[in-house]
Amino acid sequence: MTQPKPLRQFVAACRVTDGTAFSLAGHRTDDDGGLGMDKQAGGEALKDAVSRISDQQERLYADARWSVLCIFQAMDAAGKDGAIKHVFSGVNPQGVQVEPFSAPSTRERAHDFLWRHAIAMPRRGHIGVHNRSWYEEVLVARVQPSILRAAPLPPALVGPQIWAERLEDIAAHERYLARQGVLILKFFLHLGEQEQRERLVARIDEPAKNWKFQAGDLADRDRWSDYMAAYDEAIRATAAPHAPWFVVPADRKWLARLLVAEAVAGAMESLDLQFPSLDPSARSSLLRARDALA
Repeated sequence: MTQPKPLRQFVAACRVTDGTAFSLAGHRTDDDGGLGMDKQAGGEALKDAVSRISDQQERLYADARWSVLCIFQAMDAAGKDGAIKHVFSGVNPQGVQVEPFSAPSTRERAHDFLWRHAIAMPRRGHIGVHNRSWYEEVLVARVQPSILRAAPLPPALVGPQIWAERLEDIAAHERYLARQGVLILKFFLHLGEQEQRERLVARIDEPAKNWKFQAGDLADRDRWSDYMAAYDEAIRATAAPHAPWFVVPADRKWLARLLVAEAVAGAMESLDLQFPSLDPSARSSLLRARDALA
């Protein structure tokens, strides 16, 4: 089933390929795109998108020339885990690699900040899903100065210029990856501050969700405006046609999942992936094998 035009238009409105005049203030966290769709209808549309991703994954694996990298960034409780779980629920696990990135280990800190992400890149024919990414080094490390102070870097390289330099490095790295056949899709799940408060309260009130709550969640809420400013700058500096950002309204979990799934399905379909075809000689050999089996 082809996605409805209003849904395509909504996904396109979320897509940012030129950050020149970008501002998160221009993107509502509760936007519904005028779809007139409820949760039940959204669930059915999600099933269709998941099926299309599954079909494209099989072609991606067989073609074995492209790879797909999906990056998820968001504030706490925005629904990254749930989006990943639902969007990729129909894929073959053999062709998908999910990497969650928490604070760097001692070994990882001994390398450049891109190293731990580079070694986790999906190989050709595979989908890589990164729950947080190299952007943490221009978000968390920027908002919390103690992280940068603890980094094993030469003092001369640590100064106000480091954030612009890191964003320049990220943009160059993504351009390099795109030139190597990596389809890059970056998702920022744009959650409202009030909606986050309600979700954090639910994590406290519901025993089954207690494990998700961390004391640092409250500290990050106190820095909300600083994080939004850091995201603004990161998206402005790295949005490009070959590495687009999708700023997804995340106040409705079901809608955020649908938009992500549609974006992934549509982007993979745009690659026009085909199953490998055989030349006449190989086809003749295949027919002889069939005769032997008969």
